[in-house]
Amino acid sequence: MQQLTESDHVALNAAYAEALTGRDEGGIPIGSALVDPAGEIVARGHNLRVQSGDPTAHAETVCIRNAGRRRDWHTLTLASTLSPCAMCTGTAVLHRIPRVIIGEHETFQGREDWLVAESVEVLVAHDPRCIELMRAFIAEHPDLWNEDIGVPGEA
Repeated sequence: MQQLTESDHVALNAAYAEALTGRDEGGIPIGSALVDPAGEIVARGHNLRVQSGDPTAHAETVCIRNAGRRRDWHTLTLASTLSPCAMCTGTAVLHRIPRVIIGEHETFQGREDWLVAESVEVLVAHDPRCIELMRAFIAEHPDLWNEDIGVPGEA
């Protein structure tokens, strides 16, 4: 397994800070950040689905929206505290982001297989902060978590 670079750690730390912001706002504690090859953060975002009522406002999608119009997607690294879902994976694939750093995938396994199939370099950090943050959230808010990942509720 490949080691995280210093800029990967910068990105993951920024993503984790975003996740804490989302939690503190009463939302889903997932964060994301984009860094350029020099390790400079170009955008950040956190899950705003609860706060905005927008079901597409997942952390990675919000982060990519916050990056604005760019022509250098193919040089950026996307970090997320949690394994990206199909929608967020599709957004990364669409923009040809070549590297994705994942804080953890123990609490939710997204579409890492799709990223790999598209030749995206995927590194899973197994970050204990990210794991604990999601475990605590899921235990405290199982209905909200199931809503976020599309698990059908009671009719």
